Amino acid sequence: MEMDNSTGEEERRLPLSEVVAECVKRWFELTLLEAEDGDLNMQVLVAQMYHNGYGVPKDAYKGRAWIERASKSRLSALLVEYKHPGYSRSDSDSDSDYGNGKGK
Repeated sequence: MEMDNSTGEEERRLPLSEVVAECVKRWFELTLLEAEDGDLNMQVLVAQMYHNGYGVPKDAYKGRAWIERASKSRLSALLVEYKHPGYSRSDSDSDSDYGNGKGK
């Protein structure tokens, strides 16, 4: 613990892992709000976050429900369902990979 020189009180420093975990949790909560409002990109992101347990406990059932919701408007959402949060099919995969059996 460090002393705050101006007041003489101890200042508690949180480990970086706790700070990052709280930020990721808030990111999930904000993303969920936008997904519930109908944002397709955020629906895909929520699905990926549920599948990976990123900012929320891992839940494949909820992840699948969100990806199905997004895929009603954008079928390509199914192609990134199991990828890490924020992954977009255009990040590294090409259409030709999916057409020749290489992709999922």
